Amino acid sequence: MQLSELIRRYLLYGLSGPIIVLNLWVLSQVFQYFEGLITFLILSIILALILDYLVRLFERFRLNRTQAVLLVLFLFLVTLIILGFTLLPIVIGQATQLLQGLPALLEAGNRNINWLQSFINQHKLPFDLDQITNQVNNQVQAGIAELPELAINTVGQIFATILLIVLAFYMLLYGERCWKGLTNLLPSKLGNALSTSLKQQFHQFFLSQLLLALVMVLFLIPTFLILQIKFALLFVLIIGLLEVVPLFGAAIGIGLVTLLVLGLQGFLPAVQVVVASVV
Repeated sequence: MQLSELIRRYLLYGLSGPIIVLNLWVLSQVFQYFEGLITFLILSIILALILDYLVRLFERFRLNRTQAVLLVLFLFLVTLIILGFTLLPIVIGQATQLLQGLPALLEAGNRNINWLQSFINQHKLPFDLDQITNQVNNQVQAGIAELPELAINTVGQIFATILLIVLAFYMLLYGERCWKGLTNLLPSKLGNALSTSLKQQFHQFFLSQLLLALVMVLFLIPTFLILQIKFALLFVLIIGLLEVVPLFGAAIGIGLVTLLVLGLQGFLPAVQVVVASVV
């Protein structure tokens, strides 16, 4: 009996492995097919969860849910309009100037890399920077060539952003009912535990990263302006956006901006960017 039970168990394990792999493959194919829609829904849910904190704040002032959501919608739209007429033109202008100066920046970077390569060759060190230089140049040239297509796609992105905002506010109004309907399909203990866990993880993880990015932006904007860093607002937004990415996002943002400042303004401003960003 023990031998037959052991054989049956091994057969069960052996047969379940391919089935699990097949299910994972099917799920990956489904995710790839609906990747855009899934990403769109996730962004809408994140925006709704962030704005829900403001909705709950206004509900404390004896406003019902609908009134609080409409007030948050009004404030959100006013904020977007103000940013669209103040910061957005500055960011677009700085991005345009940076793109126009990329050829000169690449030429200066190539000169520095050639000098470094000659230094490496003189000391017979086992490094070859030519391949890295060619790959970077090819990627940048390809990115510049795609700028007209990117400009055309911007219109579609604006329309998608409007839909995202509309869906987020719809979730603010009816998202809790939909979520309760989904969790009611699960056992009560599992549904309650899942809801509590997701809220805690979102609060502790994503909001923490968002607050770090906000602090980074608010601190670095006046600092870069005092240090007279070119394209200060654009570079600060790059660092702030990458700060949302956990673990390595801040390092990647600071490193990228430091390299750009090194090519544009030299060694001392690049060191100042690193020191200010780390602080």
